[in-house]
Amino acid sequence: MTAPTPTLLPIPPGTINLADYERHAQARMDANAWAYFSGGAGDEITLRANASAWQQIELAPRVLRPLAHGNTQMQLLGQRLAHPLLAAPMAFQCLAQESGEIGMAYACAAMGAGMVVSTQASQPLDAIADSYLQDAAHGPLWFQLYLQHDRAFNIDLLRRAEAAGYQALVVTVDAPTSGVRDRERRAQFRLPAGIGPVNMEGLPAAESVQLTPADSPLFDDLLRHAPTWDDIAWLRNQTTLPILLKGITHPLDAQQAVELGANGIICSNHGGRTLDTMPATARLLPGVVAAVGGAVPVLVDGGIRRGTDVFKALALGASAVLVGRPLVYGLATAGAAGVAHVIRLLRDELEAVMALTGCRSIADIGPALLAGDWRS
Repeated sequence: MTAPTPTLLPIPPGTINLADYERHAQARMDANAWAYFSGGAGDEITLRANASAWQQIELAPRVLRPLAHGNTQMQLLGQRLAHPLLAAPMAFQCLAQESGEIGMAYACAAMGAGMVVSTQASQPLDAIADSYLQDAAHGPLWFQLYLQHDRAFNIDLLRRAEAAGYQALVVTVDAPTSGVRDRERRAQFRLPAGIGPVNMEGLPAAESVQLTPADSPLFDDLLRHAPTWDDIAWLRNQTTLPILLKGITHPLDAQQAVELGANGIICSNHGGRTLDTMPATARLLPGVVAAVGGAVPVLVDGGIRRGTDVFKALALGASAVLVGRPLVYGLATAGAAGVAHVIRLLRDELEAVMALTGCRSIADIGPALLAGDWRS
């Protein structure tokens, strides 16, 4: 398959940080798409907390340390990465810009950023993989899986991902149902003609249920096939690919994930899009890291907007971070060029904060460089 080449759009003059991209993206998206990508659940308390929690953590820099020949390289699941930045799985990216996941793939690969492709991508998973893997500078390519009610369909989707060259599975476990998203409801969100979950085609309809007035449409119908730990154990036996569980925030769940053979954990509250009033991931991350005890890598997402945020996540024990909305905002603003610029900005900022805290490598980053923790 020959992947299409996305059109490169000009980056607006004066665009120097991720907040600029958010402002430009809002001006370019219609109300429908903006509500989908920018909104959160309920009163959006968790959505706001995700970003503010990173800002509230203070740094404790060291000085006069050797910095020459420093770099942001690191290892993750046996693969060497140029830096600890990955694109989070995000659905329906063609809503933001016509190149969608293809533009995202080209940019992430060119910048050495890992990419996690959503089950609900608006372009075929093999075309996305081809766009990403053709660049020799690419990082890890992972496929995010929403387990469906039909196991045969899950197996088919898994085999397609394996054949396309995806290197790991990311199973989202924190969304058995959608969150209550007021912004989307006010905008009467709908997918435009021509945009949809193309990789979900062929999924058989779930068996219909006759409900009584006393039954719950949610619990007695939609959630009858919600995934459980048994499904994770089943999936572990279906593939040799590494499996990461995304949406783990409780230490006991983190421990159970490791016991069932998960190869990694992503501490995530779904960007504040599912359950409102959850704590920010910056607050949840240390408990998950402690529960895992180094058995598997822990990644984190939610509210990453600055290189200082990336640094703080690593200092709290994360192996890498996933970035979501800012990359979509870059895509909406300037296509693949905007995505690449967002990644470059975060990497440049990370390098600057590393230098200013006395860190020559990712391995030098630790809790002693956070104010209030002087363990060094």
